[in-house]
Amino acid sequence: MPVSHRELTQMFERVLTLSKVDKTQSVAVLKSDYSNPRIVRAAMDAAQRLGANVYGVELPAFNHPRAMGMDMTAYCGDTPLTGNIAAQRALEAADLIVDTMMLLHSPEQEQILKTGTRILLAVEPPEVLARIMPTEEDKIRVNAAAERLKRARSIAVTSKAGSDFRATLGQYPTVTEYGFADEPGRWDHWPSGFLFSWPDEGSAEGTLVLDVGDILLPFKTYVREKVTLEIEEGFIRRIHGGFEAEYLRDYMAYFKDPEVYGISHIGWGLQPRAQWTAMGLHDKNDGMCMDARAFYGNFLFSTGPNTEVGGSRKTPCHMDIPLRGCDILLDGEPVVLAGDVVAPEASRA
Repeated sequence: MPVSHRELTQMFERVLTLSKVDKTQSVAVLKSDYSNPRIVRAAMDAAQRLGANVYGVELPAFNHPRAMGMDMTAYCGDTPLTGNIAAQRALEAADLIVDTMMLLHSPEQEQILKTGTRILLAVEPPEVLARIMPTEEDKIRVNAAAERLKRARSIAVTSKAGSDFRATLGQYPTVTEYGFADEPGRWDHWPSGFLFSWPDEGSAEGTLVLDVGDILLPFKTYVREKVTLEIEEGFIRRIHGGFEAEYLRDYMAYFKDPEVYGISHIGWGLQPRAQWTAMGLHDKNDGMCMDARAFYGNFLFSTGPNTEVGGSRKTPCHMDIPLRGCDILLDGEPVVLAGDVVAPEASRA
């Protein structure tokens, strides 16, 4: 059901409060031509109601010549902020940025965060924001799982569909998303509720099988036939299957960059209010489909860039692929079995 402006503003007040916004803070709302004007207005109104100093930064839209599709994750790296030093300095001056435009995977975002500025991304439809309102309990659940992932030195993923994947861990940090930005230099995304890390370079090996009902992002499609990915020394080497495998092969080959095949972040969903089925109820241009990334118990793996944690793969092609029904083991101990979270510290709220 549609969310009113009053409700959306109240929702933003709660999330900005969780993000430590008060009258001592400055809040910048970053927008472009394609930003949802309802979200922009509600963010501005909510920050003012909390007494913060509020200002807007509006940038012209930017479309890279090689980008395909409207999804904001379909081409990574370059954004409307690229090369605009004056606008970047204006954003660095804020305590918190509400990003309605999408800076993720850009070097400009990395630099802004290094100054201590916090960033909250909000690009999903208001109705999705309402259903997956972040809570302190979400933070507790995700952080508890993060402590387990930080200690792990190996991950293994298997499934009845045929997945048999393994990697070593420890080279890269663990990243959490729980829906609000409450610490200096923190980036988060409303809505969310998951965690991830990256395999040690060259360590990812085995097979990942996309089964019927799994999801391909940014295509925003449910898999209708099995697709098998063979992974060697950290990279996808072969893609088998029917039409969907051919489509995936051609899409990745389009970028003419061997780095697109690298295994990027890997982790699992911890958000009970996110729904596997939600993607089918929205137009493909409605946000980023965070339901698919965060739904409880999924194994989410990605391909492409890893520069956000100090890696060297700077490539524009980034796939997020959540799988259902997997077993996930850290150092041989299960945290997810058959798509259900079994680690006691990460139980449903």
